[in-house]
Amino acid sequence: MTKRIETIIHKSTRSSLRLLVGSLAAAVTLLAAQDDPQQAHKDHGNAVPAKLVQIVRNNTMQFSNVNAATAAGYQALFGCVSGPDQGAMGVHYINLALYADGKLDVTRPEALIYEPSNRGMTLVGVEYIVDAATWLAQNSSPPMLEGQAFLLVNSPNRYGLPAFFELHVWAWRDSPNGAFVDWNTQVSCEGQ
Repeated sequence: MTKRIETIIHKSTRSSLRLLVGSLAAAVTLLAAQDDPQQAHKDHGNAVPAKLVQIVRNNTMQFSNVNAATAAGYQALFGCVSGPDQGAMGVHYINLALYADGKLDVTRPEALIYEPSNRGMTLVGVEYIVDAATWLAQNSSPPMLEGQAFLLVNSPNRYGLPAFFELHVWAWRDSPNGAFVDWNTQVSCEGQ
């Protein structure tokens, strides 16, 4: 009977040891990837973009030249918007007619966002914006586009606007923190 117990303990110890070695190998690999940003993001640029990002690209390609945006009724407002700690949004070219209508159309964003540089303005993303009171008077919940929830910006705010819902889409400049965050660490206002 003791021989059998010894065999069970030996097998159990071997299994535990294999499990421990496997766990340690996985932990080492994970830590190595965190220390090497290139490795951690090696597939980031190759990922298939979210459906909303692709819709934005398809419908804003013609605005890669800022002159096309102004011809379509977009105008620069608020200057270049920098982040509170790091990153920026850029210069918002807003179509006030689209903003004022209180509706959202995935193919027609209210704002086109450009990064200023010595080479001119580079289209980096868009922002969907709708007045909160107008939206909530017609809808029972905050807006969403293609499964992406909008953020409520209360008043008073840095733009001097009444409360509004907004959603950024970084369709033309990758954002390390995601395609739908407000601040993009890969956008700068230093070229202004």
